[in-house]
Amino acid sequence: MTDIPVIETERLRLRPHRADDFQDMQALWGDPRTVRFIGGQPLDDQAVWFRMLRYAGLWPLLGYGYWAVEDRQGGAYLGDAGLANFRRGLAFLNGMPEIGWVLSPVAAGRGLATEAVAGITAWADKKLGAPVTRCIIDPANAPSLRVAEKAGYQPIGRNMLGGVEILVLERLRF
Repeated sequence: MTDIPVIETERLRLRPHRADDFQDMQALWGDPRTVRFIGGQPLDDQAVWFRMLRYAGLWPLLGYGYWAVEDRQGGAYLGDAGLANFRRGLAFLNGMPEIGWVLSPVAAGRGLATEAVAGITAWADKKLGAPVTRCIIDPANAPSLRVAEKAGYQPIGRNMLGGVEILVLERLRF
């Protein structure tokens, strides 16, 4: 089994998910504000549990995956962020690490998503052989587009996913 690394930034700890994160994940993924640009529908308990299991399963299969994002000072769970290959059936993502992040609305506007993504991209640049990572973002999600831009992601096109238009962004490894 792959050991999941812990990434520490100035204010955050990115760590493996634990079973006791479930209630916090329920609150996060059940909040309409969280999912507004990610499918639009709050997740039920089973969907949240399956998401947690999926996150845990990425690491042994791919050698990378998602972390729980936690406040270093108080230990509060703030969200999820990481890299995955979700096999979405989109040719431009095939075999390529796709970065993603979602933080609680209480964490919004403080630069925490930018900090988490910077930690992940620094880790990926050192540990993964991938010359490129990509992300997909709803074009109306201005905060996530700013996070991606700060991390060096550049728009390369638009596509459809589940009947919703998405913006595809790419970052070359430094």
